[in-house]
Amino acid sequence: MYGDGPVFKAEGASFRDQPYGRELPQGLWTTGLCDCHQDGHICVQTAIMPCISFAQNTEIVNRGTIPCMDAGLIHLALGFVGCCWLYAFPNRSRLREHFALPEEPCGDFWVHLFCNSCAICQEFRELKNRGADPSISWLSNVEKWSGEKVTPPIVVPGMNR
Repeated sequence: MYGDGPVFKAEGASFRDQPYGRELPQGLWTTGLCDCHQDGHICVQTAIMPCISFAQNTEIVNRGTIPCMDAGLIHLALGFVGCCWLYAFPNRSRLREHFALPEEPCGDFWVHLFCNSCAICQEFRELKNRGADPSISWLSNVEKWSGEKVTPPIVVPGMNR
């Protein structure tokens, strides 16, 4: 399902012992859908060129199997015909699956249909708050985690809490 990328399991220390896992609500979003003001840079970037923020999120959520450039160009092309949300909402579902997050405030389809930019910002913040930096590539994140000797912050697909 996710290509040849590593599947992450906590080894040794528990998730809560990781530097990024101490104060995060388990099974809950770390920020709200309309909390764009919490990260002004990503808010402005997404308002001007949502395809860039979306592409960065996509590369992380899909563990590098979908290159940032490809995701961005597809999102941009679909944006010209007004249906980029069709490409974006499955990404939110994958992100929720990775972190066992609830489908809030409504279904992923509806969130992206009516609040696409806010959803992309929330997803970016969620990845960042959980230890993945969408502004750098997937491989750079893996190298960072390896250098810090931490377990990457992605739940094994299919795990329930």
